[in-house]
Amino acid sequence: MAPAVVGPVPASPFRNASWCAQLRGRPAGHGKVKRSVADHRQSYIQPGVVVVEADADLPAADPPGRGRRGHLPGRARAVAGRVPAVDESLPADDDLTLALRLADIADAITLPRFRAADLRVERKPDRTPVTDADTAAEDALRTELGTAVPADAVLGEERGGEVPAGGRGWVLDPIDGTKNFSRGNPVWASLIALTVHGAPVVGVVSAPALGRRWWAATGSGAWTSDAPGAVPRRISVSGVADLGDSYVSTTNLNTFREHDILDSWLALTDRCWETRAFGDFWQHCLVAEGTIDLAVEPEANAWDLAAVQVLVEEAGGRLTDLGGVTTFAGGNSVTSNGALHDAALGFFRG
Repeated sequence: MAPAVVGPVPASPFRNASWCAQLRGRPAGHGKVKRSVADHRQSYIQPGVVVVEADADLPAADPPGRGRRGHLPGRARAVAGRVPAVDESLPADDDLTLALRLADIADAITLPRFRAADLRVERKPDRTPVTDADTAAEDALRTELGTAVPADAVLGEERGGEVPAGGRGWVLDPIDGTKNFSRGNPVWASLIALTVHGAPVVGVVSAPALGRRWWAATGSGAWTSDAPGAVPRRISVSGVADLGDSYVSTTNLNTFREHDILDSWLALTDRCWETRAFGDFWQHCLVAEGTIDLAVEPEANAWDLAAVQVLVEEAGGRLTDLGGVTTFAGGNSVTSNGALHDAALGFFRG
């Protein structure tokens, strides 16, 4: 069987007990913080060659919700060197921990393929690109979810599915920013979200080529790590309250033209202090950090927005569609610090 991925693999730059405590908003050693996180002794794993086999034989996992989970399905297997150490000691019902584990899996697959000379890029029916890393990563994430939480629904960019109106569902974008990925631009990320009754409650954005990760869970705040091995910090949106003082971003100006709302976008940008095109996941994360104040997308899919919705909301901001409905599935979006939201929406309402 041909390997899905071959190459040197840097580690996922995460985690330790203090980090685990902080992401839950409590000091290490306090209360019921889970402290038995696997020891990540280095910021990056030692270089080595790995082979990721999407249908590799795996040890049987314990029943979901009991004891340790099985080894990562479809996970990079070390031929030389080692793969990222992943914590297997936290309770199986810890959804944020599972989402972070999924991000580790994605990083171990996508990062070795970034700028790979043999990267395979194809064009989907909608003319957007897909690489072998996109499909390999999503397949591995689905396999892990099938082992850990087999009753949960899954929606992914490459393999489809749906988010149920009731119950639990995972929303996966194995590589958000595939055009950047395929051109060697490091601004891309894996987006992972858990929805409950249709609303995102956990979100992780992992951008290993940038050395960054963002995460949030309902009621636990929004967090980021600024560099491999860095101490996580809690983030919040800006306090900018006037459009004239605001930074606004989008992904592609031409998309506004395609949706016949270019005039609305230009009217908004005329009112703002600075206009940028950070694009894709990054602009939403920057809104959550308070680095910029607004991000507008005239076209977006559910897998583009589910993870960043909970991140932005936990940071104190808002994410709606252009009609003002709080949803990640509206086909477009406005992300803001909250204070500027209604003013921005006003430019797109008839």
